[in-house]
Amino acid sequence: MREQKSRPQLVADHEALERIFHRPENEQSRNVLTKYMEQILFGLHDFLGKHVGITEEIPLKKLATQFTSSKIERTPVKKLAEVITEIIEEIAPQAVNISSPYFIGHMTSAIPFFMVHLSTIVAALNQNPVKIETSKVVSVYERQVLAKVHRLLFDLDETFYDTHIQKPESTLGSFVEDGTLANLTALWVARNRLLPATSGGAGAERDGLAAALKDRGLRRLTIMVSQLGHYSIRKSAGVLGLGYDAVTPIPVDSANHMDLKVLERTLKAHHRDPETSVMAVIGIAGTTETGAVDPLPAIADLCREFGVHFHVDAAWGGPVLLSERYRGLLKGIELADSITIDGHKQFYLPMSNGMVFFRDPQAMDAVAYHAAYINRPGSVDLGIHSLAGSRSATCLVLGSALDIMGAGGYALLLDHGIDIARAFAEEITRRPMFELITAPELNILTYRLVPDALRGANDAKGP
Repeated sequence: MREQKSRPQLVADHEALERIFHRPENEQSRNVLTKYMEQILFGLHDFLGKHVGITEEIPLKKLATQFTSSKIERTPVKKLAEVITEIIEEIAPQAVNISSPYFIGHMTSAIPFFMVHLSTIVAALNQNPVKIETSKVVSVYERQVLAKVHRLLFDLDETFYDTHIQKPESTLGSFVEDGTLANLTALWVARNRLLPATSGGAGAERDGLAAALKDRGLRRLTIMVSQLGHYSIRKSAGVLGLGYDAVTPIPVDSANHMDLKVLERTLKAHHRDPETSVMAVIGIAGTTETGAVDPLPAIADLCREFGVHFHVDAAWGGPVLLSERYRGLLKGIELADSITIDGHKQFYLPMSNGMVFFRDPQAMDAVAYHAAYINRPGSVDLGIHSLAGSRSATCLVLGSALDIMGAGGYALLLDHGIDIARAFAEEITRRPMFELITAPELNILTYRLVPDALRGANDAKGP
């Protein structure tokens, strides 16, 4: 008779697993969690005003001394109630209250209260939309959200969206972590489309950049962008193997717009060089430093003339298209081949939410990857064209926000922001101790304090 093996003893019992996955450890933890979450969910502004923001000056060096432990203890050292209380009462007061009227920090938006509700649901569902098996309807929903923003940007006809919105072979864009990864994705696509497989080689993505360039008798690729371009462009050039010196900065005019004459001369010079190919020209819709919008229609014309990929970095300014009053400032963006949007900027979403869009629904085939267990050829997995291997279902937050706010609601915020910036600029010009450095085109401006006694010396040095 065959000897029956004993069943192995499980490490975790049912009670331990339930405590971890299903319920707070005790009533005290439940009460503490309920106390603070009720404030956050139903009184966010008051909560932030009471608990968040640097209420006393503590140097970073001193704060750092409080966080020097590098050991993970074998057994629990704190109850849930203690952890929550510590975050609220010790961490949060030394964080930054970005919703404060005194906060004028760099491009980080306050969020509407309901964003916390939506983010909580997204965390609870814990969907991974890059593959159907971990998201199902969420991946389908994401395609709809991407189509809505694509239509805002490119404004193609109804038939186009009816055809491509849920077509598995079409990809209108992709959610990524932020604007940096959106720019990287756009340039990744541009590189691979410029250097595809030929009879002599398998292309840049498979053979590598050096082999693909040699196959075509090229020595280098270049990217052209305004000197005010975001540093993520140089970072992308480094990651893609071009080296960040491949980014050619184009000077700006007195209004901080890319100088078209210099761009044209540079394109012609590179076009005459048989060993150089221009991979992309990037126009900016809302520069990081000044909020300026490059002359997009004219840049698009030059890109068509020279056969160059035209990318628009609209991480900041893209949502302005929702404003009937100011959407004209972004005229020409619809001519782009690809566009970057940062949702956690002027879509007022929580960190982190980036998007990249392509006019051609087949453009992202240039960066398609497959595996036996996921993203199989012919599948509807969004991860086939996704830089991220796994990511949060932030599409649920953006899609819901668009339903809650509508174009009109977002326009109210965008119009108000631009109007405030212009009023602020006027106020600066009325005060002799202050000097306006860049007048606002969107809702970013720069200024400086120049006391009369220092005005002459400061003028000599510049801003």
